[in-house]
Parts: sequence; C-alpha cells; structure tokens
Amino acid sequence: MSEKETPLRWRDGTTGPSDRTLADEVPVAIVVNGTTVAVLLATPADLYDFAVGFALTEGLVVRAADAGEVEVVRYADGIEVRLWLAGDGAVAARRRTITGPSGCGLCGIESLAAAVVTPRVVTAPGPRPTPAEIVAAIGALGEAQPLGRATRAVHGAALWRRGAAIVVREDVGRHNALDKLVGAVAGIETADAMLLLTSRVSVEMVQKASVLGTPILVAVSAPTSLAVATAQAAGLTLVAVTRSDGFEVFGGSARLAW
Repeated sequence: MSEKETPLRWRDGTTGPSDRTLADEVPVAIVVNGTTVAVLLATPADLYDFAVGFALTEGLVVRAADAGEVEVVRYADGIEVRLWLAGDGAVAARRRTITGPSGCGLCGIESLAAAVVTPRVVTAPGPRPTPAEIVAAIGALGEAQPLGRATRAVHGAALWRRGAAIVVREDVGRHNALDKLVGAVAGIETADAMLLLTSRVSVEMVQKASVLGTPILVAVSAPTSLAVATAQAAGLTLVAVTRSDGFEVFGGSARLAW
C-alpha cells in the first residue's frame, strides 16, 4: 500500500479523485516559565490566542495581560508555545496533569515526541466490503446506538461484521467511545471486521484503531492530514465523509470490492 495513495471519492456509484482540503493537526506543547504543562493536538494557527486562552481557562493566570511574553518555536515533531508569566495576577506555573475536554485525547502528555507514536501495522486483508455495504453500515449505526437515539448527544464506535454490529459502545467523548470498544472486544476476532465511528478522524483515533486491529476504519466525518498519514503508515484502509450517497477513501482502497 502506497503512503502517497491518491484519495478517492465515491458518490452515487461513480468513482473519481477527491480534492478535499484536510485540516492540519500537530502536537503543540504549552510551556510555562520553562515547564511543559501539557501537550495537545491542535490546528497550528492562532497559537498566541491558544496559549493565552489555555493559561486563562486552566487557571494559570487570572488576566490575559499576565500571560506575558509568548514565543512560538517550531520543531520537526511539533510546536512549543512558550509563555513567561508576569504580573501580580499570575499563578506560579507548575508541572501538572491537565484534565482534558472530551474533544482532546492527548492532554497531559509531556513531550512532543510522545504525542504521535508509531502505530501498529495492520496487514489483514479485511472483509472486502462493497461501497453499498459501507454506506449501509454507517446508515444502520444510529439504530445500534440506544443512548445516541435517546440523547442525540453521544458518539458511537462499533465493530461491524457481515452486515451487523457485533459490539457498540457510546460516550460523550469520541476517544472514550473507541476506548470502550477496544476494551470490550478482547477475545473477539477483529481482522475480518470494520470499525465504524460517528466522529471525525484525528490521529489518535487512527492510533487506537490500529490497536483494535480492524483493517478498515469507516467514519462519518473527515480526517485530519496527520490522521491520513498515520493511517497509511499503519496500513489501514481509511474511509471517511461517509453519507447515504457515498464516501471518500484516504488510503487502502484495494481492500474495497469496487
């Protein structure tokens, strides 16, 4: 499988190249007074605002002016945003474990290199689904989510085999839902199944999918650029932006029964 495979779009029975623009996703370390307080995966834009807002919402400072000087340093592994707290309203920076929001799966990791680990390689040929089977699976996922039907407020992750959900787990956090699924399928064969997600595809979701061992990942929303690169490095088939009329494939298209 080529790491430079051209993304494909399948819509209304027609296959062609995809021209989708993907969001960038990189590790960003927040360094306060010389101490790394958190590493998060983020879009590498508006980093000054990000650092100041983080310092305010995490209680490191009580006023924006107390964030002091902000320096952005770029490395091969990611970006450091350095703050030097100042003023009477500043809270002394300390190494701490940050409790991350449900949308972030990497809060608290304390090195850029650790933020994007090498994924497990998945070599199984997979179930060879047709495009129609992929669309049908995502279409049926909602009915397999009792909490989702009741609340319309949670994500779902499902192990899907031969037209049916084998295991489904739900959570307000997309990372949590996938972690629950990985924990629930111990002892269940995954090499001939698909992983279905109701969320977008970030790099950590791909890393977790490689641990699960399903060769095909199907999601309703788009992936990030780093998620695509990681999926290709892991040998995963990444199907995303899946709707009733089609989907896009960002690597591993040979596993599909076109």
